[in-house]
Amino acid sequence: MSSIYHGQLTVSIFGQSHAPAIGVTVDGLPAGEAIDLEELQAFLRRRAPGTGDWSTPRKEGDQPEFLSGLDQGHTCGAPLAAIIRNTNTRSKDYSNLRDIPRPGHADFTAQVKYGGFQDVAGGGHFSGRLTAPLCIAGGICKQILARQGIYVGAHIAAIGGIPDAPYDPVDLTQEALLAPGEKLFPVTDEAAGEAMQAAIAAAKADLDSLGGLIECGVIGLPAGLGDPMLDGMENRIARLVFAIPAVKGVEFGAGFAVANRRGSQNNDPFYMDGDRVKTRTNHAGGILGGITNGMPLVFRAAVKPTPSIAQPQDSVSLSRREDTKLEIHGRHDPCIVPRAVPCVEAAAAIAVYDALLEQRKRSV
Repeated sequence: MSSIYHGQLTVSIFGQSHAPAIGVTVDGLPAGEAIDLEELQAFLRRRAPGTGDWSTPRKEGDQPEFLSGLDQGHTCGAPLAAIIRNTNTRSKDYSNLRDIPRPGHADFTAQVKYGGFQDVAGGGHFSGRLTAPLCIAGGICKQILARQGIYVGAHIAAIGGIPDAPYDPVDLTQEALLAPGEKLFPVTDEAAGEAMQAAIAAAKADLDSLGGLIECGVIGLPAGLGDPMLDGMENRIARLVFAIPAVKGVEFGAGFAVANRRGSQNNDPFYMDGDRVKTRTNHAGGILGGITNGMPLVFRAAVKPTPSIAQPQDSVSLSRREDTKLEIHGRHDPCIVPRAVPCVEAAAAIAVYDALLEQRKRSV
């Protein structure tokens, strides 16, 4: 099934944007892991709608209700199941999208695949709303990883071509990694963040939207995690990051920039730091041959502009089989990038923790 991740963990995401609830089940979590529900709620608030002028005005508490898997604040070995109730929906805003699909959205492909039986309200199961249960699973994995000295953080790397100061790929500290996540607008450079917010406001005033980049880092990882070929750490992370509906590209380390370099420019020289092997640069993004090398794991995700914009757009009437114009109503983010930052962290945390569980299973 497309909405189920299979590994040492099995993560299944269910629901639709305007259904009574959305939710997640996570099977395979070891028993006895403490889960701080207040910390998890704070993580979910970073993704929740209605948090700023760059966000949809739809207000949702996004408070998870745990149906199983937790007992006295700890995982109990049973599959963990949690739901988030949808409380602020306006489905009538989407009634015409079954016939006139939004450009850039899944309305048309869903119509073709499901023959008109798909739920179009709020985007149904294709909605970014489904990243909330992803963040429940990822937020739990983040807590477990942090107790083992492994930290996952992310920030807005760019919006509308305006760059933020990047993470230091060689000497990325825990403080620098996690600091953006403590801010309402998660950037490393406040001046860049102000310029981005002004650009979002300008696009919103033009009834338009903006896309951007998110940079994510993982520190504290041991060397040797992951596998070559199809189970490399890049593969594992990318699979989960692409579950975020707006993501259109993922690059690790120097990414596509390596295509313009010579090997002498791109190779990361090794050296000994005490008894530990390190590299002086980190163009590889902490991964060689699909396996972590002990340096910070760094990657970026490209997030497209929100397709639901209020400008009139060219579309078609599927019932009349003719060209037409579409004017979209409803509540939509002029830029989804700020709210997608914790979603990228969640995806990375699930992939990394799943790989750790697999490594430990092999060593038993």
